[in-house]
Amino acid sequence: MKIGVVFPQTEIGSDPSAVRDYVQAVESMGYSHMMAYDHVLGADTSHHANWEGSYTAESMFHEPFVLFGYLAGVTTTLELVTAVLILSQRQTALVAKQAAEVDLLTGGRLRLGVGVGWNHVEYEALNQDFSNRGSRYAEQIELLREFWTKDTVGFEGRYHKVDHAGINPQPIQKPIPIWMGAGARANPVPTDRVLRRVARLADGWFPQMQPGDDARATVERLKIFAREAGRDGESIGMESRINLADGNPELWQSQARAWEEMGATHVSVNTMRAGLSSPQDHINAIQQFKEVIG
Repeated sequence: MKIGVVFPQTEIGSDPSAVRDYVQAVESMGYSHMMAYDHVLGADTSHHANWEGSYTAESMFHEPFVLFGYLAGVTTTLELVTAVLILSQRQTALVAKQAAEVDLLTGGRLRLGVGVGWNHVEYEALNQDFSNRGSRYAEQIELLREFWTKDTVGFEGRYHKVDHAGINPQPIQKPIPIWMGAGARANPVPTDRVLRRVARLADGWFPQMQPGDDARATVERLKIFAREAGRDGESIGMESRINLADGNPELWQSQARAWEEMGATHVSVNTMRAGLSSPQDHINAIQQFKEVIG
């Protein structure tokens, strides 16, 4: 099981040298990968009654593709992961181009995690339809793989038309791995519809649950749906998340063991919302986690 970290997106600050120092520390400690969350815009909750979203206009988010372009020049081995890029609110051809460029500049170190998101305000501002984001999402994944494996693409779907055009340069990975989010903080157990989509389309997925009975049952459901889709469920990667704030090193160890027993191929530590006040505090926290988990 590969061990990674969650980029402390909302707490790292805006100093480029702090971002560089943190990510180089991650790499030097021997972590295999780093994942970054995505939001383009945050809502001003004083103008949105009954707001229930996890993030607002006060939450800082470095844009993943720009961030990864910067990190391509200051890292050498670290896999860079979006977890997740909100695909349905972005133009598919542009995502294909940006992802290919990051993959090229990093020497094939991009893993593209994608999801449909929850922030209707963000969708509206980006001029995308919130109501059909799930059905568009599946078509987008198909089209992304076309762009990454063919010099030119002729494609006509329900939501996209490409009249024999292609991206150049192409990525190193053909295609770039696409992983999918499944579940949300408020409703961590994914529906059958979401799991069937993962089973049909994804190279891997990101569960939002804590390890336990629900998680084990969900993993078994996914394997069943994969067989129904003509795939081997064991070939679909799984990356779980351990929150530093949830407990002590004994809990981190027990959760890591539980996820590995369930077949997780990756796990990442999230140090946000743990009362850490500086980038160095986050570095110290991931150092402790690495010493505990190995």
